[in-house]
Amino acid sequence: MKLTTFDHFNCSLAQTLSVIGEHWTLLIIRDAFFGLRRFDEFHNSLGISRNVLSVRLKKLVTAGIFEKTDGPGHPEYRLTEKGLALQPALVAMTHWGDTYLPNPEGKRLTFVDRRDGKPIKPVGIYAADGRRLKPKEIKAKAGPGLRNAEPYARTVPLEEVEGNA
Repeated sequence: MKLTTFDHFNCSLAQTLSVIGEHWTLLIIRDAFFGLRRFDEFHNSLGISRNVLSVRLKKLVTAGIFEKTDGPGHPEYRLTEKGLALQPALVAMTHWGDTYLPNPEGKRLTFVDRRDGKPIKPVGIYAADGRRLKPKEIKAKAGPGLRNAEPYARTVPLEEVEGNA
């Protein structure tokens, strides 16, 4: 049976995947960050079938990730504030790929600060006091919107986390 929605999960990650977790979707968003705007530009860049691209773009517009505007001649798809907010996630995934799935010839891309042209630091997670945190230093805590906190209430011994991180 093919899973078509994560709507039954009361989980922020599952809800996010419902919007951006399908094949091609993140690559469409990536191309929008690189300046592509029109259907044919996405199609030519990705080699994706026209019907799949159409479905993905409609879903991204409906979800508020893209805004569809009437440009001269053809509609254009532009990232909204909601879409632009995905940039740190895409950069983090790219940095992960550079680290764990590198090209033997070297980095594929380097992200730089537009102001000074210097490479940016890898995306990280920081404590309220500014310390960069490692995976074993982070713990999930149930919030008021979580209906079933039982799976998240388990306190995992630090040794178990260290064995996996």
